[in-house]
Amino acid sequence: MRPYILAETNWKELKNATIDLAILPWGATEAHNYHLPYGTDNFESEAVAAEAGRIAYGKGAKIIILPNIPFGVNTGQQDIFLDMNLNPSTQLAIINDLAEVLERQKVRKLLILNSHGGNDFKTLLREVGLRHQEMFLATCNWSRSIDRSQFFKYDGDHADELETSLMLYLHPKLVLPLKEAGPGEERPSQVEGIREGWAWSERKWSRVTKDTGVGNPKASTSDKGERYFKAVTEKVADLYMELAKLNQYDPYE
Repeated sequence: MRPYILAETNWKELKNATIDLAILPWGATEAHNYHLPYGTDNFESEAVAAEAGRIAYGKGAKIIILPNIPFGVNTGQQDIFLDMNLNPSTQLAIINDLAEVLERQKVRKLLILNSHGGNDFKTLLREVGLRHQEMFLATCNWSRSIDRSQFFKYDGDHADELETSLMLYLHPKLVLPLKEAGPGEERPSQVEGIREGWAWSERKWSRVTKDTGVGNPKASTSDKGERYFKAVTEKVADLYMELAKLNQYDPYE
């Protein structure tokens, strides 16, 4: 039993517990090129959340990690077979309900640990914050917490070298041989502002990539995944600890 994982702990452990921070991992269920499983984002979010939790809990942080939400916003992938979609309005309802539970039980800080590029929780948390003003609400993208160029040769953002290396380390039996993987080539937008990143339009996935991947996975290794995982979870654990001890009513220097 890991007492910081809600799904594994019990009423005896929690009955008189004080929790300073709840963490909600949130992934997605979607195709990841030919070689990675549909649950890649979920395997990653659960592993990062748990290992960072182990580190933070071991250093005294009073945290609880909630069960992972396995479906994300996949509105641009409606024609990719069995890519499962939750609309942002559905995500809003879920977060609102969970925030209500936590606020009522005096767990006043919630961090959403995001593992899927299609999820964007900022505007949702603004609305939930108006409804639950005793709550401190935050979100983070663990994959952006450290400079990926320290670990990986090729850039990308879906079933790429980073994700493939991570899955080779975490769940190697679920990864097909790299010779089975597509090249992960992306067709860039014709619009300059979108290519430069200061304008945005949703990518229509089947028109952007032939194999559902974005980023070359061919240089992926388990060793790269292990080194990256250790660095990321240390960084995320630091965030857990900072948020756990934060005074949510006066969080500014």
